[in-house]
Amino acid sequence: MTQRAFAGIERYAIGLGAAATGLVLVAVFYYPVATVFREAFFPEGLLTGSVFVSILTDPFYMGELGRLLSGEPPGEVLRRIASPDRQLGILGFTAYQAALSTVASVALGVPAAWILARFEFRGRETLRSLTILPFVLPSIMVAVGFVATFGRNGTLNAILGTVGVGPVELMFTLEAIVIAHAFYNAPLVARVVTAAWEAVDARAIETARSLGASPHRAFLDVVAPQLYPAVLMGATLTFVFTFASFPIVLALGGFQLATVEVFIYRLIRDLNYAEAAGLAILELVISLSLTYAYLRYEAANAVRRGASAPGRRKQLFPRTWTPTALLERFAVAGYALLAVAVFVLPLASMIWASLTGPAGFTLDHYRFLLERQATGAAFQVQPWPAVRNSLVFAVATLGVAVPMGLVVAVATTRRYRGRKVVDALAMAPFAVSGIIVGLGLLRGLVFGVEIGGWRITVAGAVAIVAAHAVSAYPFVTRNVAPGLEGLDPALTESARALGASRARALVDVELPLVWPGVVAGAAFAVAISIGEFNSTIVLATGTDSYTMPVAVERYLGRRLGPATAMGVVLLAVTSASFIVVERLGGYVRH
Repeated sequence: MTQRAFAGIERYAIGLGAAATGLVLVAVFYYPVATVFREAFFPEGLLTGSVFVSILTDPFYMGELGRLLSGEPPGEVLRRIASPDRQLGILGFTAYQAALSTVASVALGVPAAWILARFEFRGRETLRSLTILPFVLPSIMVAVGFVATFGRNGTLNAILGTVGVGPVELMFTLEAIVIAHAFYNAPLVARVVTAAWEAVDARAIETARSLGASPHRAFLDVVAPQLYPAVLMGATLTFVFTFASFPIVLALGGFQLATVEVFIYRLIRDLNYAEAAGLAILELVISLSLTYAYLRYEAANAVRRGASAPGRRKQLFPRTWTPTALLERFAVAGYALLAVAVFVLPLASMIWASLTGPAGFTLDHYRFLLERQATGAAFQVQPWPAVRNSLVFAVATLGVAVPMGLVVAVATTRRYRGRKVVDALAMAPFAVSGIIVGLGLLRGLVFGVEIGGWRITVAGAVAIVAAHAVSAYPFVTRNVAPGLEGLDPALTESARALGASRARALVDVELPLVWPGVVAGAAFAVAISIGEFNSTIVLATGTDSYTMPVAVERYLGRRLGPATAMGVVLLAVTSASFIVVERLGGYVRH
């Protein structure tokens, strides 16, 4: 009887998982978003498109395209586009800075992937684990680190001053925004491309070489086609993230370099919900369109593979120095210097600020944290509850986001009509404005919803874990789905022919083959939960469910030192958690 019950559960496990995932998404994502978007379609209680017409025809938002849509002659619009006085508009500038940020992120991320995938050196695994650390740091801390590094009195100008160069002023410029976005997103590009590079079957390269292909030709014909989808995935995600970037642009660019997200924030602050929602819908349409286009490309270029034989990595310090080996090591050294300037200096400056004061070296900032923990009042933010809450929420997020991500990955890699539309909708949390989601949660589930005479509220720790899981599960899906898409269907069909259920075939056959993607997705889920700020600051207000990023923000309002000390604690906890998840994942696999 028990075996029959288990067999029944196993048979419908994937369907039940899909239904549960759908309910969670409807409750904590689509409903809150719909709550806010209703303001755009029913600003006065009646259905109207006047908000969209107003935005689409306003040159302030749409640039010269707005003039064309408002009825100005095409010839006049073309003349203005060709002139120095052309307007990009808020949407145009947002796309422009996102494009520059994407180019910078890919330019920094792909060389990192080459080094991590093709060279062996001590500490490579740890360095690989830590590459994603900048991506999950709270943006408010990144802004502090960039001010400490690239500000007029920052570390960079101090270094340049010792050699008689400078000073360089990068703050509140487009360059500062692009560099900060590259700091965040180049590690993401590096991580997805590294995984793709390591999965290249060395036997295919050897076959190409045995047929007379040069190393350059073998790379172009065998390796590069298997990397393009990963590079495009990283570039698309980077563009979507930077298109909707908010804290970095606000902190490093201000309103003079405002993007769509910053203006949505300003409109919400001014209680202009209708125009904010209309602008957010346009942003969502653009982001979802890009995501949908990428998913179609990914499906069209999926590479079928069974078990692969990874190639051997080169030693970073070879026994024999050929001209090619010397050139490659020069390239590695040059990239290392650039990486230190972009990735290490902001973090090092933050750590240095936590250990120094007006009189030089001091531990006063850390002593403040200990005193706050020992003597702080109940209403004050204390360090240990922040660390504890962050870890508890991260574990809970891991338990929710990984099954959700796996279910969505399975559901979106099967063959049926409309599959890519479902995939794009499931990836919507990537694209929707974080401000809109937070506002929708606050105005909906946190305040309560009347259903059948019952008032349902979701607040505190449950709401925070739900919000974290919705933010994290797409990363699990995107790390697993390409692997599932590329598996040979004959492997699953063989298991099914031997009597295995669909769920059993998934667990015993498919997941072991895509396990590196599952581990990478799990690590993303933990790190994103620990570093999440936007929705947590909304949902934790007035409760004791605050996390480390919220504590950093609260201490930042006091003075810089304690905030940087708490930031260092956050940095250490995030790094340790990330490494533990990846090592445990590797242990479970073996």
